[in-house]
Amino acid sequence: MAQTFPFSAIVGQDEMKLAILLTAIDPSIGGVLVFGDRGTGKSTAVRALAALLPPMRAVVGCRYGCDPQSATCPDCTARAAAKRGAPASHLVGVPVVDMPLGATEDRVVGALDLERALSQGVKAFEPGLLARANRGYLYIDEVNLLEDHLVDLLIDVAASGENVVEREGLSVRHPARFVLIGSGNPEEGELRPQLLDRFGLSVEVKTPAALAQRVEVVKRRDAFERSPADFAAQWKKEDDRVRRSIVAARKRLGAVDIPDAAREFAARLCMALGTDGLRGDLTLVRAARAYAALQGDAAVLEPHLRHVAPPALRHRLRRNPLDDAGSSTRVERALQEIAPFAVASSA
Repeated sequence: MAQTFPFSAIVGQDEMKLAILLTAIDPSIGGVLVFGDRGTGKSTAVRALAALLPPMRAVVGCRYGCDPQSATCPDCTARAAAKRGAPASHLVGVPVVDMPLGATEDRVVGALDLERALSQGVKAFEPGLLARANRGYLYIDEVNLLEDHLVDLLIDVAASGENVVEREGLSVRHPARFVLIGSGNPEEGELRPQLLDRFGLSVEVKTPAALAQRVEVVKRRDAFERSPADFAAQWKKEDDRVRRSIVAARKRLGAVDIPDAAREFAARLCMALGTDGLRGDLTLVRAARAYAALQGDAAVLEPHLRHVAPPALRHRLRRNPLDDAGSSTRVERALQEIAPFAVASSA
């Protein structure tokens, strides 16, 4: 297996790395959209995620990687109906699945297993990329260039958490809950609003402007390419530390208190920005809670909300022909106008 560039060794791009970590702590935040210049570490960070995440427990032999505590796929349901007892489970790596830009619909959703159909005369389902990504991450590079019919498909599955395949006499439903990560260059086209709204967080990455940072990027990349194993070993301790912080934050997440004042702050900010619907409010609060858990705090405080507000809201803003400021600037401006709150106000 090819060695992956260590997550901790990525220079800068702090907002992108934090967004990925927050979705690892609380997948209900939604996906991450990473837009920016080419060669800024977008795909490197996503691929590094696979090696960073703690392993998960899955049913042995399940093609969808079902959680043994809530196995609902057709295979696991059949086992349960046969009363074979509690399903055997084992630890597996969290899947991070690449979806190629030119992937066919059959490859994405799954299709008839032609080999078994021809050799055995049996109609069997061959799972696709969505099945492989269940309980993990689905990564789409150049997501803004994705074909419309695949965009529609992803919107449906992201909303329901289930993939439905009905073709060639097959009718299959299986769980497909995943965190969608998309990357792209905004100069090459915009993302359809319906899919854009499905991303919980949106981050902007830029080419490093500081000389020292650019030099360090080249230095680390060169060291990795010369000896991937040795370079990974140098960063293993730091990656292990990040992994432990994810595990600890997941355990703390449910206990993190969200004061009413924090919810009111999020609502006032979204109202000031004119975001449509309530998805922005929900995402902002969830991201702030995950960030508080990562920081080891017992409650969501104003600094947590302010820190995660730009990635949670910048892609949800309506275009304003009278305001040519960028979305990040508009969020920061609104934050300055929102009155602070005190923890005591939630008591």
